[in-house]
Amino acid sequence: MPVAEHQAATTPPPPAKLLPVAVLLWLAGVYLRIPVLVAPPLAPFISNELALTQALTGALTTLPILMLAIGSMPGSLAIARIGPRNTLALAMVIMVIGSAGRGLMPDTLTLMIASAVMGIGVSMMQPSLPALLPRWLEPHHLALGSAIYMNGMLMGEFIGAGITLPVLMPLLDNSWRATLVAWSLPALLVAAALFLPKRDRAKPVRKVAWLPDWHNPLTLRIGLLLGLSGSLFFGLNAYMGNLLQHQGQFDKLPDALFWYNLAQVFASLIMLKMARYWVGRRGVIATLASISLLGAIGAVMLTGWWSIVSATLMSLVAGMLLILLVAIPPLVVSAAETGRLSAGTFLVGYTVAFCVPMLGGVVADWTGDARHALMLMITYGLLVLPLAFTLNLERKKDQPGS
Repeated sequence: MPVAEHQAATTPPPPAKLLPVAVLLWLAGVYLRIPVLVAPPLAPFISNELALTQALTGALTTLPILMLAIGSMPGSLAIARIGPRNTLALAMVIMVIGSAGRGLMPDTLTLMIASAVMGIGVSMMQPSLPALLPRWLEPHHLALGSAIYMNGMLMGEFIGAGITLPVLMPLLDNSWRATLVAWSLPALLVAAALFLPKRDRAKPVRKVAWLPDWHNPLTLRIGLLLGLSGSLFFGLNAYMGNLLQHQGQFDKLPDALFWYNLAQVFASLIMLKMARYWVGRRGVIATLASISLLGAIGAVMLTGWWSIVSATLMSLVAGMLLILLVAIPPLVVSAAETGRLSAGTFLVGYTVAFCVPMLGGVVADWTGDARHALMLMITYGLLVLPLAFTLNLERKKDQPGS
């Protein structure tokens, strides 16, 4: 390659050219969660029309979370074969087919199938985004890129849960079917816009491994720590009503859930500011993991508003921990290996985030005390906490741009 062409290929783009990439990353991040978390506010309306049982109503949310684990491997395979940008666009189309399809399904079986398809699409998006970062951004922008799309994801959690009932549904004649379609279709525009950026810094690789590298200790370690963050957040979210009822303050549930989920938005905003200082630092990860566990313990042991404040603190810190963990793969392995490592960690993390709260629910049903479900999640967290203190986050020499 001539010197002039080489310099043009390696010169960092001006900030103005990074803005469209940042917007695309953020919008893609939003659709990591809106399709999943739009289900809880719509669940009563869906249940009434289709006569769903309590278990099936809960499955509208828990089934996609399970698919987040199962679908990581198809995402990794697609990244290895067609690249992260094509995989992300394909995954968003699959997500739209499943998400919008839920609003068109006539019965319970087809509704659950559509929910599973939607979950597969979202799960394929997850490893695609970190794999795309080294191809679109310079090495010193990777941490910020992770923070941007994770900010979109956590904002998506709040938007999906907070805007659906008071804003969008009344505009659509209170139709849960039209609401699902309206939330889903704009993602097709985002998928098409992914092909606008021409910049692709990574060299094409013909043969790329896609199965998780279980010989890399980070695959299991990061995954188990993702499970800590996910099981605490999803678990306490699921059992908040039962916990407050046990404490005799069930009337505080709406406020508790509002602040609990809003804390995730603040977590993402904090990380937009602090990502370049905190990403890749083992001490910060260990500290946040410890604080999240203390917050969960406080939510169980304390009462009144102190319990809610403690739960909200846990949500805030768990959100920050999630961003730090997801940001690790692009920093420590080559662009070709990023999708593989990310997919392996998501496979482990979301399997744990699904299984631990579910097992906790079984224990709580057996004992009749909702606190025991949370205690099981805290016990899991304490068992894997030492992993945070021993993470090896050294950057590989073959990382692009290094």
